[in-house]
Amino acid sequence: MEAKVKAGIWVSMAIRLADLAGNSAMVLRKGDPDSGGILCLLRGREGCVVLSQARDAEGRPAWMRGTGKTPVTEAEADAYVERQVRRDPDLWVVEFDAPELRPPFEAIIL
Repeated sequence: MEAKVKAGIWVSMAIRLADLAGNSAMVLRKGDPDSGGILCLLRGREGCVVLSQARDAEGRPAWMRGTGKTPVTEAEADAYVERQVRRDPDLWVVEFDAPELRPPFEAIIL
């Protein structure tokens, strides 16, 4: 069984990586510090993308483009986040300045 990193620790790590890359990041919503899910809102030049935690076919941690393959407007991204938070009140929401719409952390994106 693979060890799981607590959500609060993972969020701190991701924010630090963004800072090291020279980009800003901030927690928009704190969720459960131990086992809350995480949504990453990437704001870039071409719009926004929301990444949601998932697993790949082998069960490894991965990310899914919750808002689809193409960037969406800020309003569409915010509406997606709002819907997900209503379904899961333990969610963390972290916003990253990502000009190229790539996360600052290593990620398998499905």
